[in-house]
Amino acid sequence: MKKVMDPRFSMILSMTIFGTLGLFVRNIPVSSGELALYRAILAALLIAVFLIATRQWIPFADIKKEIPLLLLSGAAMGINWILLFEAYKYTTVSLATLSYYFAPVIVTVLCPILFHEKLTGKQIICFVMSTLGLVLITGIGNVGSKTDLIGILFGLGAAVFYAAVILANKFLKTVDGIHRTFLQFLSAVLILIPYVLTTSGVTLGSLNGIGWVNLLIVGLLHTGVTYCLYFSSLKELPGQKAAILSYIDPLVAVLISVTLLGETMTVWQAAGGLLILGFTLWNEISLTDPS
Repeated sequence: MKKVMDPRFSMILSMTIFGTLGLFVRNIPVSSGELALYRAILAALLIAVFLIATRQWIPFADIKKEIPLLLLSGAAMGINWILLFEAYKYTTVSLATLSYYFAPVIVTVLCPILFHEKLTGKQIICFVMSTLGLVLITGIGNVGSKTDLIGILFGLGAAVFYAAVILANKFLKTVDGIHRTFLQFLSAVLILIPYVLTTSGVTLGSLNGIGWVNLLIVGLLHTGVTYCLYFSSLKELPGQKAAILSYIDPLVAVLISVTLLGETMTVWQAAGGLLILGFTLWNEISLTDPS
């Protein structure tokens, strides 16, 4: 398929949009599970329309062996969303996002176990310093409030399940990016429907106009459109450039948290965020990268 957008611009745009997610989620008064379900449904419908319009049929015969793993990764994605949305409810967008960005550190630690990759001295340093950053964010036992700590723990839980999605994708070899995303969204829908029906139930009728607008933006823009932009650019960009550009997401989230939402961070929490982002980024890039 012919490229219609520069991959670097697609990555920058997708990361910027991802960074605004918390701002819109705050204006949707439904439970986290319900919001995750609607997000998955709207995104799956949008991608389905795109696949049909472009005649990109899913080769089920070729990918049938990987369908169980796709279902598991989709379930992990749904749980990841629920925990992240809960984090937004209990703490600031900044702290929720920064704790969520501990996911690459988790992946770094688990890759040697799952893929027999060697853990280098640099990776060990990055793990230790990023963990120190997480300790600073939680306030070293003196976090701003009990709800902040709960929110940070939800964000860390979301990071665990996001790491599970990343690791599952490493095992998926025959499924294209957009097909993979579509099937993961469908899997998330299947997992989330019984969860929502047995917990909060369907409360769409309680949404006002602002809530509906924000829900459509989160489902169609932040998920359907932006995931497609992200995966299409990821396929074209060198890994290190993609890693660097991905840090636009937490930076935008922190800026929005402080400037638009008026949320505050302590000096120690800011330092912790810098440690997590800085050392995770250093772990992703190489000083000898010629690109």
